[in-house]
Amino acid sequence: MPVSHAAEQPLPLRGFSDIVKAVSPAVVFISSVGNEDGQNGPGMDPSEPRSPFPFPPDAPPFPFPFHPPDQTPQERSGSGILITPRGYIVTNNHVVEGATEVIVTLSDKRELKGAIVGTDPQTDLAVVVVKGNDLPSMQWSDSDKIEVGDLVLAIGSPFGLTQTVTMGIISALGRGNVGIAEYEDFIQTDAAINPGNSGGPLVNMDGDLIGINTAIFSRTGGSQGIGFAIPSNIAQHIVSSLIQTGSVVRGWLGVSIQDMTPTLAEAFGLQEMKGALIGQVLAGSPAEKSGLKQGDIIVQYAGKPIDNVSQIRNAAAQSQVGTGVNVTVIRDGQEHTIQVTVAVRPADLSSSTRSFSGESEDLDNVLADLRVRDLDLETLARLDLPSHTSGVLVEAVRPNSPADHEGMRQGDIIQQIRFAGIQIPITNMTDFQVAARKIGKDDMIILLVQRQGGSLFIPLQP
Repeated sequence: MPVSHAAEQPLPLRGFSDIVKAVSPAVVFISSVGNEDGQNGPGMDPSEPRSPFPFPPDAPPFPFPFHPPDQTPQERSGSGILITPRGYIVTNNHVVEGATEVIVTLSDKRELKGAIVGTDPQTDLAVVVVKGNDLPSMQWSDSDKIEVGDLVLAIGSPFGLTQTVTMGIISALGRGNVGIAEYEDFIQTDAAINPGNSGGPLVNMDGDLIGINTAIFSRTGGSQGIGFAIPSNIAQHIVSSLIQTGSVVRGWLGVSIQDMTPTLAEAFGLQEMKGALIGQVLAGSPAEKSGLKQGDIIVQYAGKPIDNVSQIRNAAAQSQVGTGVNVTVIRDGQEHTIQVTVAVRPADLSSSTRSFSGESEDLDNVLADLRVRDLDLETLARLDLPSHTSGVLVEAVRPNSPADHEGMRQGDIIQQIRFAGIQIPITNMTDFQVAARKIGKDDMIILLVQRQGGSLFIPLQP
């Protein structure tokens, strides 16, 4: 009697050559040229093993890229997948963002000029198109059907080595809060993925596309067995929207949510740790209008179980705007099902924020080591902070800088700068920029920072 169903599916004696022959013609090499304005996505400090490393080989060693003031054209490369015979290609946004020229090399070595159809930085996806007919293409697969332990192949151009194939298994599903993109629900794999694999396919043993390879965790910048791919079911929705309209319209509930913990589950009287806890309901949002409340625990969305924050955020984002969705919550120990009419995610939640890079502003003081931006409603909701919170959000701290040594962190909110006996309140980017220009090269400053609900002073000495 077989121990499992897997015993009925022996591995092919010849390996995976038939799968590779079937799918590799649809895998392309993408090179792009653009200014430094086009960001490559988060980079990595080799000394920080927990930092995500999206793939451009030239990615700078910062949690977020710092951009010098010159506009020298920058070359990047990555992989892509032909998804239609008419030449539409899916890849990662960080491969082509800001590109003024895109060249696509097909598996038969033909080079074609590519045009960017649309990009979605919030999922790190982009669509490029080339002129052609009857081009080899790959079929999407249902990523909801994959399981941990399934065999997979990764195909791409690591370090420019085109048509490279590696094998592994699915190590985990539903990885979120990785810090790579705003919307995360990654497939984790141990198939060797390296810089240049960005945008390439992760395929199952049927040769179907189950994911778009996007990032790795690494101490060295090379593969260490922890890679991440965007699931096909998420990518397909985004890609279809980009092809049809050039942009992505997302659904929105208007709540700040957080993952449950054992302590929270016990405090709310849950027998098991499940769901996503509503920490804040934004005024005037669909959630408020429908009757969702702070302290509700979302356990189902449109009939599907919710176990964590990533699941509900992605499910809401993919919901059709204007439709009513049943949301099941636990409130005071009782289950309630509430219909919420999904609205369009407001553009001013994040797209209108201004950012400031100390290096790109050509500063010569201790603030040159920081990258900050305006606070917005989405960030405040995600951090579970009141909507009237003021300050600027620290996006990046240069490794091994005075700010790094003194303990400044990504996510800190700067609310005051003190130097030379002066106290300058920081309510927004304008305040920060004005203050930054007044600080001399050798000035020591003290920052008042809000972190995780508390306040602390951090001195920065040149």
